[in-house]
Amino acid sequence: MRILIVRFRQMGDAILATPLLTTLRRSFPDAQIDFVLNERIAPLFEGHPAISNIITFSDDERHHVLTYINKVWRTVHSTHYDAIIDMRSTLNTMLFALFSLRSSLRIGIRKPYTLGVFNHRYEGCEDNESMIDHNLKLAEPFSKRGELQPCRELSLSITEEEKNQFRSYMQRQGIDFSRPVMLIGVTAKLDNKTWPEDRMVQTLAQLIGHAPQCQLIFNYAPGKEAENAHRIYEKLTQSAPAAVHSVFMNIEAKSSRQLAAMAANCTAYFGNEGGARHIVHAMGRPSMVVCSPMASKQTWLPADTSIPSWGIAASDIADTATLSYEQQYDLLTVERVWPMLKKFMDSEVLTASCRA
Repeated sequence: MRILIVRFRQMGDAILATPLLTTLRRSFPDAQIDFVLNERIAPLFEGHPAISNIITFSDDERHHVLTYINKVWRTVHSTHYDAIIDMRSTLNTMLFALFSLRSSLRIGIRKPYTLGVFNHRYEGCEDNESMIDHNLKLAEPFSKRGELQPCRELSLSITEEEKNQFRSYMQRQGIDFSRPVMLIGVTAKLDNKTWPEDRMVQTLAQLIGHAPQCQLIFNYAPGKEAENAHRIYEKLTQSAPAAVHSVFMNIEAKSSRQLAAMAANCTAYFGNEGGARHIVHAMGRPSMVVCSPMASKQTWLPADTSIPSWGIAASDIADTATLSYEQQYDLLTVERVWPMLKKFMDSEVLTASCRA
């Protein structure tokens, strides 16, 4: 059986698709499973045992109409897939199924314009539905081909050599692996998905006071995120001088695979919710996040997996139906976040370090 899975968009979305990939691989070990991704995030999925081939589209290819249509046509007509799963089912991605109407399984999302293109349609992910549960629904039509063996775990394949190389780099930069190492998502690409930095500073100061043995590595992208991270560091060292010795600003991942290798060498993650947290989870490390009002905690934080995923959202504190974006973030005070983070540190980080 030849299966094509289309999952354009961001890194976190693609990582959340890995349980579906693994479910299909376990259920049909001899299948050809091809994965369509944005070119910039594709390297992260190299070597994944559930993926036969990675098919990439650059930003230029996706935004040039004729180039895009031609590549989609060539993709489906060069292989003649038995099944196509379109995980987003937009007008653009729908072309994969539209150009392959002979595929016996064409699986997508129920939208007005997808009628007749997909022969198996599912509702989009609900606000309080787990994205993993939603994605696994897309495997249901395969149950007629054989017994499904569901997997709920996020996964990436980073080699031991990659992990060891980054571990050596971290050691050269001063990391002591006899002590806990926290990856901290101090900022985010979008302002409306970033917990206010003054609250982040106060919370990290409390973390350092509570667990001075912890070493903190700030995770951020070049540009605006880097500026934000360095400003937070300056504020933190002013309010908590011990941060000079606790925070490592000299450790950088140059690629998504290096970020995964770094995550594998960390004890846990704390910070804003996003793609980095999903990488940490896929590398088997626990996490705690402050969820923005834009994202449902139930949707984006995997439940019922072997890796602890803690999170706090405004909806945990009050009914947010009538609250503005700013009012929701106002509920996520240091007084609300720190007690949960302290509990997370005590149960998932400090005890884990002692066991190690």
